[in-house]
Amino acid sequence: MSGHSKWSSIKHKKAAKDAKRGKLFTKLIKEITVAARTGGGDINANPRLRTAVQAAKAASMPNDNIERAIKKGTGELEGAAYEEVHYEGYGPGGAAIMVQALTDNKNRTVQEIRHLFAKHGGNLGETGCVAWMFDKKGLIAVEKSAVEEDKLIGLVLESGAEDVREEDSLFEIVTAAEDFEKVRERLEREKIPTVSAQVAMIPKSTVSLDGQNAEQILKLTDELEELDDVQSVAANFDVPNELLEKAG
Repeated sequence: MSGHSKWSSIKHKKAAKDAKRGKLFTKLIKEITVAARTGGGDINANPRLRTAVQAAKAASMPNDNIERAIKKGTGELEGAAYEEVHYEGYGPGGAAIMVQALTDNKNRTVQEIRHLFAKHGGNLGETGCVAWMFDKKGLIAVEKSAVEEDKLIGLVLESGAEDVREEDSLFEIVTAAEDFEKVRERLEREKIPTVSAQVAMIPKSTVSLDGQNAEQILKLTDELEELDDVQSVAANFDVPNELLEKAG
């Protein structure tokens, strides 16, 4: 079991804050719609849709909302044509940042994102400028109170997980992107509840920031995730614990 990951910790805290602010429904509906459009409306045959629907149910989204989002994706109902876009850039102190968005207006989205990068001392870069610093991985968070450590480690490693890490009150399971569904389904069969489950970009290494750079990059990533079009933000920074506590 590897050690504490500050970026993962703050991501879980941000997810909880998003749910409380009601932002999560908008983002989940977009993801369900795009997943259904690209892979079909059958959750049993579409892993991306299945993950999105499970995340929506975990956030207590009504079934009617989920079904409408799926039908918009499959074309049974009219809806906005969302497009997947990715942006890369550098934050304060040279930290690498990747932004994934779903938008019906790319010009609006890139303007909003570029404005936030400039506002907080960063700059938006060209496609590919920082992508090489990240790996695509599955991340599944489980409350420590939900399962014994040895049992969890044994069953997820047997199912193909790469690692289990401690994240404050959570166990975070790391998988290869292609093994994510297999591990998540094993947890479901064992009736072990998950706090979150997603495929995300994980930094290969981190840069340590403090002082003004640390405060600015926390504001930058927080405001990026506040944008309705932004689905996720990945970054390779590490900041002092006291700043993480304030951010949480």
